[in-house]
This record gives sequence, structure tokens and C-alpha cells, in this order.
Amino acid sequence: MYQKVYVEITNICNMNCSFCHGHSRAARRMTGDEFSLVLDRLEGRTKYVYYHLMGEPLTHPALPDFIREANARGFKSVVTTNGTLLERRGRELIDAGVYKVSISLHSFEGGGEAALGRYMQGVIDFAEAASARGIIVVLRLWNRGHDGGRNDVLYDMLRSRIGGEWVENTRGIRIHDKLHLERGDRFEWPDMEAEDHGSEVFCYGLRDHFGILCDGSVVPCCLDSDGALTLGNIFTEELDDILSSPRATAMVEGFEKRCATEELCRRCGYARRFI
Repeated sequence: MYQKVYVEITNICNMNCSFCHGHSRAARRMTGDEFSLVLDRLEGRTKYVYYHLMGEPLTHPALPDFIREANARGFKSVVTTNGTLLERRGRELIDAGVYKVSISLHSFEGGGEAALGRYMQGVIDFAEAASARGIIVVLRLWNRGHDGGRNDVLYDMLRSRIGGEWVENTRGIRIHDKLHLERGDRFEWPDMEAEDHGSEVFCYGLRDHFGILCDGSVVPCCLDSDGALTLGNIFTEELDDILSSPRATAMVEGFEKRCATEELCRRCGYARRFI
């Protein structure tokens, strides 16, 4: 069993954040039939479907339907969002029965104080409503060292508007049982133009997770934004064949020895933290 599988239901985003690598693929949304097929293939392999790779999942009109179908088939749905559409579509997530929502607060980089205030109030309203319904909500500030002081502003907004325990822990702050604030450093996305860090690399890709792009391409992790390490296509091939292919097997065996078998993995800043 994999701890999670990343399923990109769309690669379309409504923002252009500086920290995001972006992609060069054609804009696409996964259809209902394609999503159902993905769930067919994932049965018995994981309990957690993460609606995340590239794209903003809340731009997909069928997201609530996907969550309901996943629930009915025994999966738990985890959505990662930039939070800009929560004011308009957050209630749909709650009513659909989403298991967890991670909100990347570091996505909101533009606009003045008034726009920031409206954005944060929409996030806070959703976080309080969702957590009251038993949904796990994680507020993310994964841009330490690149926030220009804005993280302090966001923290003060949250602290003044949300009551709770506000207990520090290793990952950030536990606001209360279902609501958390995570802090982290900005990382370097894997890219063939990025610095070659050498072959000494460890990664959990293909060990506890893998990803599926919106066109069905199976990739080893959620950071392969362009499908450079595509192992096969879940729409047309059996998942067993894809995950046991020579290329996938070589990657797993390489990571066990802390050795990158793929050029892209040598250029992944995120993987450096596991060495």
C-alpha cells in the first residue's frame, strides 16, 4: 500500500506564483470517466488521494463530484489549494466530505493590504467552518526566507482572528485539533537547467507515493511538473506493469542506495533534505 497517490485532476491554475515551477504541457482537465478509471486502478493500493501536482484543483468544476465518488469507494480525499477560490467554492468541499485541505498561504503574493485582507478572511472563514465539521485544515507558509516580512503580517492576522491553543510543535503550530499552521523553507524544484547536486540522493518517490498527471501519465513524485520521468500511462496500461517497469525498478533500487538513476533527480533541491 502506498501512503498516498497524487492525482492531478487539472493542470490549469488561476495564479502564477513565483515559487511554483509551472509546466509547459497543454491545458487539460481530467474527465469524470478518466477519474473513475484512475480510482479503479488505485483500489487496494492506497487510501489517500491527493488532488495535487500542477494546477489549482478548485478550478475543476467536477471536484466535488470526484470527492464524493472517491468517498463512496473508500478513499480519503486531500486537496491542496492556493485558497483564492475558497470563498466561492469552499462550501462545496465541506459538503462533498473532503478529508483534509492544505492551503498554501504563500501563494498570495500580489495585491495591496485590502486584497490580502479579503483573501485571508475567506481562508479563515473556510478554515473555521471546515474544521468545525471535522475536516483537517493545514495553513501553509512554505516560503521561509523569501517572504519579505509578509509572513509576520499573515501570522498576526491569523492569531488575532482565530481562537485556539496555538501550541508550537516541530512542524509549526497546532491551533486546535483540526486546524494547523505549517512553516517551511522554499525549495528548489527539479529542473534539467537547475544545479546538478550529484548522484547522492534519497527520495520517497515510488516508495510511499507516486503521481498521475491529468493526461494519465504516471510519474514518480509530485514535483515532476512536466512529466519528464513518465513511466507509463494509467489510462492505457496496467498499473502493475508501469510500477514494475525496469525504469521504475531502477529508481527505487537507486534510492535505497541513496543514488539517483535519473538526471532530473540529481537536480532536485527538495530531495537534498533527505540525505
